[in-house]
Amino acid sequence: MNELIIELSEISPRDFFGQQNQNIELLKRYFPQLKLVARGNQIKVFGDEERLEEFDKRFNMLMEHFGKYNKLDENSIERVLTSETKDDYETSNESGEILVHGVNGKLIKAQTANQRKIVEAAKKNDMIFAVGPAGTGKTYTGVALAVKALKEKQVRKIILTRPAVEAGENLGFLPGDLKEKLDPYMQPLYDALRDMIPHEKLDSFIEKGVIQIAPMAFMRGRTLDNAFVILDEAQNTTHAQMKMFLTRMGRSAKFLITGDPGQIDLPRRVTSGLKEALLVLKTVKGVDIIYLDDKDVIRHRLVKRIISAYNAIENRE
Repeated sequence: MNELIIELSEISPRDFFGQQNQNIELLKRYFPQLKLVARGNQIKVFGDEERLEEFDKRFNMLMEHFGKYNKLDENSIERVLTSETKDDYETSNESGEILVHGVNGKLIKAQTANQRKIVEAAKKNDMIFAVGPAGTGKTYTGVALAVKALKEKQVRKIILTRPAVEAGENLGFLPGDLKEKLDPYMQPLYDALRDMIPHEKLDSFIEKGVIQIAPMAFMRGRTLDNAFVILDEAQNTTHAQMKMFLTRMGRSAKFLITGDPGQIDLPRRVTSGLKEALLVLKTVKGVDIIYLDDKDVIRHRLVKRIISAYNAIENRE
């Protein structure tokens, strides 16, 4: 039986191995034919020479990833261990930049390869579609890009919108004034902003109209100049709504459209404006489409398993 000894000299073994060596336990699941023993700053691996070579290669990729992001968890380990090449889970160093210094010193940046592709796409194109399942960071990455553009004075305002068609509810039956009726639908956008902009400053921006959060109906008839505009939950737009929204684009504007074609709440036989736009605009110069998948899920690890389970059922239908 062959032996491989790896020493962690420049990174903390405690952080790299995880609490109670949980990251080592994950590695054992991915390399069941090998025997792994972690002690101190050293890990010993026993097994077949060919598998040891593959383990050595992947372990070095994990160490490089940890050195860059100071973070290693189940999601990042899976991305590194299941990717064919480094390009599948990493992009350029530039795209790993800090997007926003958030509240309480929180550093906000893209965490997965496809999130970093959104960042890169936003540098080259004025209209980006970010499409993928729940929990992949589409909206959060988009809001971070918008806040960055505002802070750097690339735009004068941020406009966040989403269609108020969700879970079969009707706004007219909800209590309160218009803002109180709309706020539950806009909550994910508020949550992202509160991570990135201090409370009082955010309230001031909203009061002055620097940041506007409104339903799609409020976009009609407007020309959106010098703005970073995000349409969230775009799978719930109709053909007419999507066409109306996309044609609001004014000078020095950046449009980001996010959505999950697998979570459409529209009535049956109503075509999703997002699905249609992805077909119509896929060859239009200046429009970029980024697809995210379950490898980009950064919520609880169960979310990824839930998505996979539902995909298995839906693919059989």
